[in-house]
Amino acid sequence: MIAKVLVAEDLGSINEGIQSTLKQLGITNIAYSSYCDDAYLKLKKAALIQEPFQLLITDLSFKPDYRNNHLNSGKELANIVATELPNTKIIVFSVDDRIDVARALTQLEAVKAYVCKGRRGLIDLSQAISAIEKGKNFYSEPIASGLATDTHFEITDFDITLLKQLSQGFQQEDISVYLKTKRIRPSSLSTVEKRLSKLKDHFNARNSTQLIALAKDMGLI
Repeated sequence: MIAKVLVAEDLGSINEGIQSTLKQLGITNIAYSSYCDDAYLKLKKAALIQEPFQLLITDLSFKPDYRNNHLNSGKELANIVATELPNTKIIVFSVDDRIDVARALTQLEAVKAYVCKGRRGLIDLSQAISAIEKGKNFYSEPIASGLATDTHFEITDFDITLLKQLSQGFQQEDISVYLKTKRIRPSSLSTVEKRLSKLKDHFNARNSTQLIALAKDMGLI
């Protein structure tokens, strides 16, 4: 059973909701941190004195201020905790519902749940903790459905070409013409449209602009 929890969250109102949810589950040994660096140090110290936290609940986004931090995001915190303190289970609790972000984090063995903040956020958080105590993982919708699809989707050289052309401001018709000029097949307009639509679905991108931004963030283009 989970008895000791650290919450890394910089919004007091969210902390209050998490605290209430944890107490309803009978968890009262709760520590908080508004900074990823502080959260990491608390986790390390607890492990050194052999009183480790069993669970870390972390947001992904932390508002920067006057402090100069080494860890600036929940993603960085999750990665270092998963490496150095693999027995500490992690729940990501974030408004970010992008499938590529969730996919990258849930590949870490220590990340047992990805919960989306929102109307069902605290309900899902409660269910996530219960699932973890039973040895299961938990993902909020639309994360669960997104992770369940396209598990074998691969980014090809053809996809990179499409993304590069799109990032340079070319329309789908122009990309089709470019492919034909370079004798790259398939090159039909319908193929370009379908593949770009598939890429948007895969990365959970709402439009071409977001797709390009995600591709750049991932170093694809």
